[in-house]
Amino acid sequence: MGIDLGTRRIGVAVSDSRGTLASPRPTIERSGDPDADRAALVELVAEVGARRVVVGNPLGLDGRAGPAAQAAAQETAALADALAPLGVAVESFDERFTTVTAEQALAAAGRSGRRRRAVVDQAAAAVMLQAWREGHPEVRDD
Repeated sequence: MGIDLGTRRIGVAVSDSRGTLASPRPTIERSGDPDADRAALVELVAEVGARRVVVGNPLGLDGRAGPAAQAAAQETAALADALAPLGVAVESFDERFTTVTAEQALAAAGRSGRRRRAVVDQAAAAVMLQAWREGHPEVRDD
């Protein structure tokens, strides 16, 4: 499962049973309560039977970890703690350019700006998860 931690929405994507294609899932709207948001993610991980969660790491263009990456690292650590009892591995992955790539693909598909905003986080999660999958062809358990 791939997760794109936005400030207003959490994009989610899952790979197929063979681990070859990442597909977007419905976005989780932020509730304002980090514990509730984490619980929603844990519930979704259990529902889809994911054994690994890849969380986007929003590094700066220069590769440095700014405030967003630091916040994502804290959230990733808390999610890893919450998923540990389920035996689910959690790791972060460089998500630079995933939102841009998702925006471009949605625009090319004819999605208007308003309709793109509603699904860009889940599309970015799918782009990020697909990139991770391509870099880890030996892993087929997600």
